[in-house]
Order: sequence, then structure tokens, then C-alpha cells
Amino acid sequence: MSPQAILTEARSLVDARLDAWAQRVEGEVGGRGGEALAYALRSPGKRVRAALVLAAYRSVGGKAEGIVDIATAVEVVHAYSLVHDDLPCMDDDDLRRGRPTTHVQFDVATATRAGWLMVPVAGRVLVEGATSLGLSPRVLKEMSRELFQASGPEGMVGGQWLDLEAERRELDLAGLVQVHRGKTGALIRASCGLGALAAQAPAPQVEALRQYGADIGLAFQVADDVLDVTGTSEDLGKTAGKDVATAKSTYVRLLGVEGARTEAQRLAQAALDHLTQAGVEIGALGGLARYIVERDR
Repeated sequence: MSPQAILTEARSLVDARLDAWAQRVEGEVGGRGGEALAYALRSPGKRVRAALVLAAYRSVGGKAEGIVDIATAVEVVHAYSLVHDDLPCMDDDDLRRGRPTTHVQFDVATATRAGWLMVPVAGRVLVEGATSLGLSPRVLKEMSRELFQASGPEGMVGGQWLDLEAERRELDLAGLVQVHRGKTGALIRASCGLGALAAQAPAPQVEALRQYGADIGLAFQVADDVLDVTGTSEDLGKTAGKDVATAKSTYVRLLGVEGARTEAQRLAQAALDHLTQAGVEIGALGGLARYIVERDR
């Protein structure tokens, strides 16, 4: 399956799930908070993380349709991170995925609360997916740990903290990698691990898919840094040039545009090598690796 095909599939299936959950929780929460929560859940996107869940699951023999709910849970966590990432106290962005950010559409307090509420929503989606797949409580526990460790202080939140501390400071390459293994890479790594766990793959294959996700997650950030200086706000669906404006350490700043592109390609190949060594079918994961480092938005 081509990367375009699996991304299209992921968008179609996951967007429908997100819309259903948006309707559901908007009624449960009610008022302006419910509206903001639904707005954030309906945020459009490429669905790269969801596509990685599907591809990882299928690469080790998974076939059930319930995997879409696992992919949706990951996208809920990702959407939550963007709501908070865009706040004035963080990146202070007015545009996300081509539309006003949640705090611009509503207000800062409402957006902050909506972001926090998305975390338990992700847990509910994950439980429904595991139930649909007939997974045991033990497997669900492991999957929950995978998702929420990746999104918490040991992963995404911790990486964001380091990223904020690094503004207007010069980081070396090792320091920059530490930031983005957490901020960007952790949830992408978890996406691949969750797909493998949902298929109840052998431990060596689960770990190989996690390592693939770790390297391709870092490659994703390197490619993002390149796009920040080569793309436009219209192309990216978010404000271009933010890294330069905040004097943030980036791979482009350290390596130059061509050096950063070379590093992204190196990481993509390292990701695929993990799969080959563990006997995991590359298939769609190979196409997604190429897409991640070669995309123009």
C-alpha cells in the first residue's frame, strides 16, 4: 500500500471516529467547554500517527477493523498536545492546520481545560478499541502504559518542557535530540508500539517497531525544521518561520538545510533497518518513512 493510500485511509476512518466522539463528549460536557472540546477533536490533520498504528499492526499480521479505535486514541492525544502547544504561554500560535487555534476560537482558559479533558477521552477510546479487538486486561494495561508514558513527563510533556527551556539558547546536537525524542518522537514511537501490541506480536518485533518509531519520529522533526524555513504558512497550515523568530535551536540551525535533509534520510534508513533485523514486513512502513522525510507540508 502506498503512503498516500494508507494516509487517505487513516484520515477517512479516524476523522469519522473523531467526529462521533466529538458529538458524544460535546453533549456530555455541555456549554462552551463542550463546544471547545468538540472543536479540538475535529481538528483536521495528516494522520501520520494513525497511519503508523495501522501499518505497524498489519506488518505483524493484524487484520481486525478495531485497530482504527487505537489509532484514534493516539490522534486524540496528539490533538490535545497541539491545543496546549499553541497557547500564548507556549508557542503562542494563532493558526493550526489552516484554521484558528482553539484558544483563538474560544479563549485561553477554555482551550486549556479542553486540552486536559482530551486525555481521559483518549483513555476511553483506547479501552473501546481494545475491547473491540478482544484484547485481555493485561494487554490493555500494557497499551495504556505505552500511550500515556509517551504523552507524559517521560515523553511528550517532558520534551515540551525542555523545548521551552531551550528557547534563545544554543543546544548542541545531543541536546536537540534529547528534546525531540520526547516532544515529537515519543508519541510516534508509541504509535508503532501500540500497533504491534494490538496484534499481540512477539516481543522482539514489538521492540523493533518501537525502535522504528523512535527513529522515524526524530526524522519527522528534522523534516519539520526544514519545512519551517522552506515552506509557507499556507502550505503548512500553521505559522511558518516561528523557529527563527524565537531563536530556537533546530536541526537546520545546526546542520544547514541540506545537512538536515541528509540526517532525516539517515534516520529513515536506520528505522527500516530495525524492521529488517527483526523480520518485520516493511510494506507500508517503508512508504511512510519516505513520506515523512520527503513531504512538502
